[in-house]
Amino acid sequence: SMCICWLMRFSESRMGIDDSMPMAFAKAQLAASSRLPEGGTVFISVANRDKEATVPIAKGFAALGFRVVATRGTAAYLRERGVPVEDVPKIAEGRPNLLDHMKNGKVQLIINTPTGRGSSTDESRIRAEAVASRVTAITTISAAQAAVEACRALKQRELTVTALQDRFPRK
Repeated sequence: SMCICWLMRFSESRMGIDDSMPMAFAKAQLAASSRLPEGGTVFISVANRDKEATVPIAKGFAALGFRVVATRGTAAYLRERGVPVEDVPKIAEGRPNLLDHMKNGKVQLIINTPTGRGSSTDESRIRAEAVASRVTAITTISAAQAAVEACRALKQRELTVTALQDRFPRK
């Protein structure tokens, strides 16, 4: 069987193909210049509606050896559900905050779902700094679920690249 993952990023589409969906997702991320990390720190800050779905994602990253950090509300929610997590202040709450950590290369992946409060929130600043610091930012729960599976797959086997013409030879 073969899995194809399409990834839209900045109105461009990228494709990853593999025998497993997690590896296809990892390849699509790589094609979109958003390589998934094999270790380091994952920052999580999600809208209230996404907190419950974030628990297994955060547990998955922790089980893979990632350090999990989150803003106070998300951290408290995750901690109450058994996730080892450290607090990071929101941008207005003090320093060092997430922007500082990104600039210093201390965050490798961001999971930040929109709250719907518009671009005046921290979200737009986080995403702008993520682009500037070349940190992969994930903004949906479905992509975060795929990312933890892809990171697990990357730890289990090497990412290989095959040319399309080799995968689909002309008859």
